[in-house]
Amino acid sequence: MRLNNKFPDPDELFARVIESYYLETQEGLFFAVKGMEHPPDRVIAVLRYAPDPEPGGRVKGGKSYRRLYRFAEQERLMRTTYPHYLAYDPVFRTTLQSVPRSLVQRIYDPRQRLQELMPAAAGKGIEGDAAAFAGLLEKEAAVPSSALGITGSLLIGLHTELSDLDIAVFGAESCRRAHQGLRRLLDGQSGELRRLDARGMEALYAQRVVDTRMAFGQFVDLEERKVNQGCFRRRTYFIRFIKEAREASEMYGRFGYTPLGRTTITAVIADDQEAIFTPCRYLVSDVRSREGASVQNLNEIVSFRGRFCEQAQTGESVMAAGTLERVQNSRGDAWHRLLLGNSAEDTMVVWR
Repeated sequence: MRLNNKFPDPDELFARVIESYYLETQEGLFFAVKGMEHPPDRVIAVLRYAPDPEPGGRVKGGKSYRRLYRFAEQERLMRTTYPHYLAYDPVFRTTLQSVPRSLVQRIYDPRQRLQELMPAAAGKGIEGDAAAFAGLLEKEAAVPSSALGITGSLLIGLHTELSDLDIAVFGAESCRRAHQGLRRLLDGQSGELRRLDARGMEALYAQRVVDTRMAFGQFVDLEERKVNQGCFRRRTYFIRFIKEAREASEMYGRFGYTPLGRTTITAVIADDQEAIFTPCRYLVSDVRSREGASVQNLNEIVSFRGRFCEQAQTGESVMAAGTLERVQNSRGDAWHRLLLGNSAEDTMVVWR
């Protein structure tokens, strides 16, 4: 098993693996790691690329691959061909996509990959643009280069010249600096960095609406005020702001999660300080049920999907639909949360 091209201790490798890392399996599947909480023998991750018998598309090592972005497509392939990547998890009390450690052939580290690309910063093409974008963040937001990484298709070598720039920022302080720096640059329409124009917004909506249904007007209103996505040198970018593992409150087994069915609520955002991160979290108050499972003692909305980051701000009223979960800590204290992102019906919009 390799971390890019090196061979360190396996336990040390898996301790580093968090959101934005990728795993390549022995069958040549590529999984994107999700979140911070992972069982001892598996890594929770979602399937992104699989070998494709049809030529064309994305190619690596002489083999063709296809991208699987939607959960239904991913899980259909795994149920029929790779069922060992679907496993019931006793902490989350549901079946999750996950990769057994014994089947990991290679771990892809976003920070290491970006360091490999940095000499290309003065060049053209997607690699040069990715390195230049990271250099801009390092300079304008005072973020150390060690806090920046590249994820997505460019991390694993399955990119094309039309691929997006998927940037990762690590560490809470660096994330907040980068977020503030991006807002300054975007608000000033500075240089090569721009917000999405009308065509870019329409393309993003077309990509998202299959998995997260929302009226186009609502979508634009929410997306226009975000800074985690836009254009750099006319390439669409998406940035994940990720805490270091030591900063996250989550640790596998510290909490137990019990799904209780779907529910729709209205609530007031009491605190949005964790809204920029992946996973994101919103503390809520004045929660009211609209339909589905009844809500009691619900105090947070969470999501492992980047599309729900920066979705609402403190003081705003929202309507949200997702999975109601009971959360219990080791002391027996229990509360509820709303989990977004596991269904195309999941949503959160500002409620006026």
